[in-house]
Parts: sequence; structure tokens; C-alpha cells
Amino acid sequence: MISSLRGRVLSASGSTLVIEVGGVGFRVNATPALVLASREGQELFVHTTLVVREDSLTVFGFATLDELEVFELLIGVTGVGPKSALGVLSVMSPEQVAVAVQRDDDAAFRKVSGIGPKTAKLIAVSLAGKLTVSPVTSTGSSIVGGGVADSVLAALTGLGWSERVAADALTETLEEASPVEASSVPTLLRLTLARLGPAQQTARAR
Repeated sequence: MISSLRGRVLSASGSTLVIEVGGVGFRVNATPALVLASREGQELFVHTTLVVREDSLTVFGFATLDELEVFELLIGVTGVGPKSALGVLSVMSPEQVAVAVQRDDDAAFRKVSGIGPKTAKLIAVSLAGKLTVSPVTSTGSSIVGGGVADSVLAALTGLGWSERVAADALTETLEEASPVEASSVPTLLRLTLARLGPAQQTARAR
């Protein structure tokens, strides 16, 4: 089993990364947010899982362990394939998935392309009791101080930013983000990267 990869990004487009490790290029399926955050030529670390099918071996990569764990739970649900599971994590953070499951809110999963009402209900039922929701998250109040911010910070440091630079940019982004933007890992990551972009060379030199 390939549990993680660290190497140079050869290409990043759509929902696919190619990461060179020891002279071998690994094709990795990832969320659009992670692909967008990756830059050709830079070093990248991803948590991975290998999905084995009769006619294929496919690697899926994630910025955080939480995303990987939720992905593996999702593909264990009847009717949910790797593509649909990746679709869920492209629009929902692990924390949002956990809250939806806790509230038996299958409507949240029906918003994902390729997931119908029956499958959405199965996800909510099958994942019940398997995901941990923090007290802050479960009340429906701000989840920024918990998992979302932590996930974004972990993704940024995994992409090569120093923790101090990443934390400063994340804090500034949170101050300007709407509650909806601040509750989504993909959105918050994209906004923080946009802030870091103009100062990329200066920030990495610190």
C-alpha cells in the first residue's frame, strides 16, 4: 500500500497531479483545491491510498489525514466509488461531512454531482458513529478555530510554506472571509494561496 508520497510536482491540472519520487512519476488523483495549490517544480507531500480494481491501480492523494480517512470511509459505502468520494471532498471539508452525518443531513450529499437521493441517504446512515465532531463544530457555530483552519495550515506547510508565513496569511484571510468561505477547507485554502501568491518569493525566503 502506498500511504504517502513526497516528491517534485511534474504537472498539476484538473484533478490530477504527477509527482516524481525517486525518478518515477506517480499519477495522483486529488481535489481541485490541492491541484490548484500545487506548483510544477515544487516539492509536495500528500497522504495517499491505492484503489485496486480489476483493470486499474489508482492513487488518490490528500493534503490532510482527515481527508484521507473520510475518503476511505466514503468508498466503503455501497454505491459510492472513488470518483464520487473525491467529489464530496471537493466541495465539503471533513468537518462538514461529519456534521452532515451527525445531523442525518443527506441533502448536503445530494448537492455533489453523481450522488443521488438513495446514495446520499446511505452515506448519512453508513457513516453514523464513525466520524468525530468537535463540540464547537456540532453546535453549528464557527468551526474555523478547529479543524478547518488546522487542515488549511497543514496543507500550506505540506506545500512548502513555513508555519509562521502560512499562519500569518491564514489569519489575514480569515479576517476578511465570510462565514461560508471560512467553513470550507478548499475555499479557505484557495483564498489563502491567492494572498500568499504575490509574496511567494519573499515569504519562502524567510
